[in-house]
Amino acid sequence: MPPMRRQNMHPGARGLTVSQPPTAAIRTFPLLRFDAVSRRPTARSSASSLDAIFRPRAVAVIGASRRVGAIGRQVVANILESGFTGPVYPVNARTDVVLSMPTYPSVSKIRGPVDLAVLCVPAAEVVAVAKECGKKGVKGLVVITAGFREIGGEGVTREVELMEVARRYGMRVIGPNCMGIVNTEPAWSLDASFSATRSPVGSVAMVSQSGALGEAILADAAAAGLGVAMFASVGNRADVTAADLIEYWEHCDAVRLILLYVESLGDPAKFVEVARRVSRKKPILAVKSGRSAAGAAAAGSHTGSVAGADVAADTLFQQCGVLRLESFRDMFALAASLLHQPVPRGDRMAIVTNAGGPGILATDALDSLGLRITEFAKKTTAQLRRALPPEASVHNPVDLIASADADRYRRALRAVVRDPNVDGLVVLFVSPIMIDAVAVAEAIVEETVRQPEADRKPVLACLMGRQRGREAIELLRENGIPVFRYPEDAARNMQMLLRRRQMLDRVPGTAPRFRVRRATAARILDAAAAGWLGSEAAESVLRAYGIPFAKSRFVASAGDAVAAAHALGYPVVLKADAKGLVHKSDLRAVRVGLGDGDAVFDAATDLLRRLGRRFPGLRLQVQARAPGHREVLLGVTRDGRYGPLFAAGLGGVRVEVLRDVAFRIAPMDSEDPPEMFASLKGAALLRAFRGDPAADLPVACDALLRLQQLVFDFPQIFDVEINPFILGGGGTPSLAVDARIRIGSDEEGA
Repeated sequence: MPPMRRQNMHPGARGLTVSQPPTAAIRTFPLLRFDAVSRRPTARSSASSLDAIFRPRAVAVIGASRRVGAIGRQVVANILESGFTGPVYPVNARTDVVLSMPTYPSVSKIRGPVDLAVLCVPAAEVVAVAKECGKKGVKGLVVITAGFREIGGEGVTREVELMEVARRYGMRVIGPNCMGIVNTEPAWSLDASFSATRSPVGSVAMVSQSGALGEAILADAAAAGLGVAMFASVGNRADVTAADLIEYWEHCDAVRLILLYVESLGDPAKFVEVARRVSRKKPILAVKSGRSAAGAAAAGSHTGSVAGADVAADTLFQQCGVLRLESFRDMFALAASLLHQPVPRGDRMAIVTNAGGPGILATDALDSLGLRITEFAKKTTAQLRRALPPEASVHNPVDLIASADADRYRRALRAVVRDPNVDGLVVLFVSPIMIDAVAVAEAIVEETVRQPEADRKPVLACLMGRQRGREAIELLRENGIPVFRYPEDAARNMQMLLRRRQMLDRVPGTAPRFRVRRATAARILDAAAAGWLGSEAAESVLRAYGIPFAKSRFVASAGDAVAAAHALGYPVVLKADAKGLVHKSDLRAVRVGLGDGDAVFDAATDLLRRLGRRFPGLRLQVQARAPGHREVLLGVTRDGRYGPLFAAGLGGVRVEVLRDVAFRIAPMDSEDPPEMFASLKGAALLRAFRGDPAADLPVACDALLRLQQLVFDFPQIFDVEINPFILGGGGTPSLAVDARIRIGSDEEGA
């Protein structure tokens, strides 16, 4: 059959191609699952219910068409060409035959059972057709048609009505506004999509939120040699989401690895629950669009302003064990590596090359990504010295020089692969015209792949050869060795393999429950209006949850400020405090190091004079100096899609400049806070140096977990920031000296 031409048209008549507008983001809230349209909490459906979609006994294509270029024709053609093992029923009341098959005027006229119906009818007809499918006993719908929530207005209403019908009859729904599904398992062999690409059978499962990109994903995966087990284009995700599919594939023996392309996560809580569990069994790789940080500058806290638009998604993937990639090229390359190579046991890398320049590039790339260029064991160096000419380098990276042939590669690799200090290996080959690249490839395979399974280490190759270079690349790939064009690509791939190892090695902690004075916090928060609490109220709430603060007093006059300073002991810090006064340093509303009464009186008088009229009800906070020696920031902001987003970083007024902050999504366990501080670029500043003891990080970690309990207990809290939290050490106490809490409005939670 000749290839079908498809046009980009809105489905105003039968069989027209579906357009692919951007999928609208759905606002959800943490720890509850909401239906994508109605937002009512729903029970989690059993993953086995997706059998009706991927493993149906029979398929009906409603809106099947005989017109060349129509989606309804392409879907029928794909089902037939894929060799589906059950009956296929074209449904179209306006024609008698589609692709030499008799049609049915409606699904109700089909005599046998139908598990899956693929809907290619105009949007206005979808709800009525779905109702007819429900009465017939259909259990799965793939709604190709566009014209639903993505267009707004009546499209939203139409999608709500579709899902009401689906719930009434117990049908699962892929789409609407999608490309379809594929299952290459031999017992079904079903391609119920309008893709022009025939997917080779394999062990990769794929999800695409975009139908248009779904076509490209299938084509590029096939070109990269990745065989597909199952594929789903989920479109608007009115019912079935990426999380549902991951859960379905958890126990599917045909699936060894899962790839995702998503634009948004409709139900983060469900995704976290499922992906965290499944990623320990099967690698999950993701490309997510939308990294813009626009709007961060409008945030009212340092935590919000440094978080940006994409940090929550990045953090969520990291905590779930999902490996996020920048591009499809990187994702497919990593997928091939994970399918065929072991993950490294550690970060110690070796490089074997026949050219100095690529060897230096590989060294720089690995080192910049946090991988170590290891030092060989003495035995390895001795073996290399005996095997290589005097001009060669026997240290890491091993430079075999340009004359290296297959035998020299073989002898060098035999020594390096067995070195106990090597966890992974990058092999580079730039082919001179006199060296047979295929023979070199054979040597690489013999000395690396054909090792006992327990002794295998990941091996990545970079070939820049001419003489039989294509044949050499094919030989390596056939034996499971990924081949890259440039050393930097191989280095990024190795880094992600190591990240997979680190995820698997992480032992989950527990989420402690602290004894707190919840009633005290509740009295303050229940009486508070939307907006930022005053400093005294914020400190009282945080003290009730066990977070230590420097001693302070709130006063109304310069004379009272002097009296408070005498009571607390000099030196003191003086701050202005009023509703709406958020970033105090911007208005010079903080004075530090006040050593006597005169200094306090003068500073208090200045603050009252300058800021009193601008901020009615202005008060002064007199605070004892915190004796610690390191400033950190602790915070939480409630992200509209992902729920509470926790932050830890180097604190003080420079946080927005340094932006050295680590994030986690709720729920955190006891291992998360220490990992956050360890991941900071300035982590060394929190350790002992220049005579100062190490900062008391356990106190800060404890405070972060207490913040988590606070925002779980009080969902009206949208932002909390403690900055700075001054950490002591060596017996010096750790104390917070400034904090803010923002109460969200009902409109924000809507």
